Amino acid sequence: MKLTEPQRKLLRSLSHPRKPIVTVGRNGLTEPVLNELERALDHHELVKVKVNIADRGDRGAAIRALCEGTGAILIQRIGFVATVFRRNAEHPVIPLSPERPVS
Repeated sequence: MKLTEPQRKLLRSLSHPRKPIVTVGRNGLTEPVLNELERALDHHELVKVKVNIADRGDRGAAIRALCEGTGAILIQRIGFVATVFRRNAEHPVIPLSPERPVS
């Protein structure tokens, strides 16, 4: 799935008031964390994830693995918090305008 820049901008603006609902702890990216993120993405589509890994490179690798493992798209990353998006094909939650189609 590809998002246009206006869609990314919309998703970034929608993410501001949200709080992280999934946390990657010191044990890293475990199967239970991926399962919880899967459930959150199915329900919300747009999810903030707090990644409590001190090393910046390791944190980036964890975020990439998280996106690959769930099929989500990284919308933005600020410090320890990453915002990811994955469209729920059966029950879309966030309306993306028809002028800006998701491919």
